[in-house]
Amino acid sequence: MSDALHLHFEDLDTGQVLQLGAIAVDEATIVAFVERFAPGWDIAYGAPDAMIYALWSRLAAEKSAGWAQSKVLAVDGLRYMRNPPPGELLRGRMTVMGKDPVGDEKGIVIAQHDLLDEGGRLVFSCLTRALFVRR
Repeated sequence: MSDALHLHFEDLDTGQVLQLGAIAVDEATIVAFVERFAPGWDIAYGAPDAMIYALWSRLAAEKSAGWAQSKVLAVDGLRYMRNPPPGELLRGRMTVMGKDPVGDEKGIVIAQHDLLDEGGRLVFSCLTRALFVRR
């Protein structure tokens, strides 16, 4: 695979797993998020679903910032399995499920994204379709 800053359509293989990094769920962030975006959510239940999505989105955006990815076309099949408590460290991964070349200059990459807790349990999962530049 080429340097991650120059990741093109051809650099990804079906079945390949890329680590997206890790992010902590801290109590102050949960409190601030709930006050602003999820009033009424009891933080005793852990991070609300919308915050889990935001944490995944941040990891995915940071990892793919330099990729030759021109656009994320879809995010669907969202699954929220549990709400992590404050102090939990979440790890993200992306598994390439399929690829579809679109002409000579572009290709669509279909991927499953997962957030796992410290015990390896699934917290969040979604499917994406992203448009990548071909070499």
